[in-house]
Amino acid sequence: MTNIYFNRWFSVSYHYMNMIRDNPDGELFKFFGTHPDPNHLSLQACDYSEQEPVLHGTEYVDYAVDFCRRHDIDIFIPRLKMLEIAKEIHRFDAIGTKVMVCRDIELLESMLEKDKFYETLEDTGVVEIPDYHVVETVDQFKAAYESLVHSGHKVCFKPTNSEGGMGFRIIDNNMDALANLYGWVSLSVPYEQVLSTLSTVEKFPKLMVMELLEEDEISIDCLADSQGKLIVAVPRRKASGRIYLLEEKPELMEIAGRVAGKCRIPYVFNIQVKYNKGIPKLLEINPRMSGGLFITCLSGVNMPYLAVQTIMGRTFEQPTPKYGIKASYLELPILMDG
Repeated sequence: MTNIYFNRWFSVSYHYMNMIRDNPDGELFKFFGTHPDPNHLSLQACDYSEQEPVLHGTEYVDYAVDFCRRHDIDIFIPRLKMLEIAKEIHRFDAIGTKVMVCRDIELLESMLEKDKFYETLEDTGVVEIPDYHVVETVDQFKAAYESLVHSGHKVCFKPTNSEGGMGFRIIDNNMDALANLYGWVSLSVPYEQVLSTLSTVEKFPKLMVMELLEEDEISIDCLADSQGKLIVAVPRRKASGRIYLLEEKPELMEIAGRVAGKCRIPYVFNIQVKYNKGIPKLLEINPRMSGGLFITCLSGVNMPYLAVQTIMGRTFEQPTPKYGIKASYLELPILMDG
């Protein structure tokens, strides 16, 4: 029996635990989870769970180390506080817990701060980078916006350290304010409204002001060995609504290969690109399992389980993804403990 711990994960970790549990080799696993919300759906797939305290820095690492020690955790798959955990990885090594995290602190730190990671990849030929500026004052924002518009771009912005789509906005000066009030909540916002809000403070947390990428959005889910050598990559294209297409596209596979060769990110990671004028440009790279990985795994590649095999030092046949798959997802009711 192998004990695996997921800390404060998204709800989709429910799928990942069950994909590892329902493995083709009949291996037995016990799952442990923590979350501040004891009713969080991620915990419903766990054999044992507990309410996680809200801690920061070394105090959080102390908690995670103690949890792993108390429950004889063999594999720890963190989402929260990955950087802090990686910085003190030796503490987990000392108690025999393998941690599924990138140990290259400089690389991990740059991936969590999008502007730093863009700087790392600029002019390397690994992947095209969008035009962007990093700003933290309203005057810098004005200059960045004017520069991008002058270059012929539509403009968007997001925080440098956000996760997923948090804080992402599109500047649209033609939006109808009344129609917007009666419609769905929109990501669009007029330029003058942004200036008005940012002008309320002398300095704000860093924003990346970027060219808006208007064409297809692709997530490339990747599996690598413990040294970051790419094993398999599967592109997932977001179509309309909740429809996704798993397609083999050489230029995307080449991007995955170049990113892996340059960065050496271990285990499972996700590359997000978006096309503009026919060119795929980088949005971000997540050094963890992505929110949509359970759809990618419909290709026949069980990445969560193979990542576990990898960190345990086991060998397996080279997985061969199936492509040409159209997929979506539905909400399913589940009975909750208690």
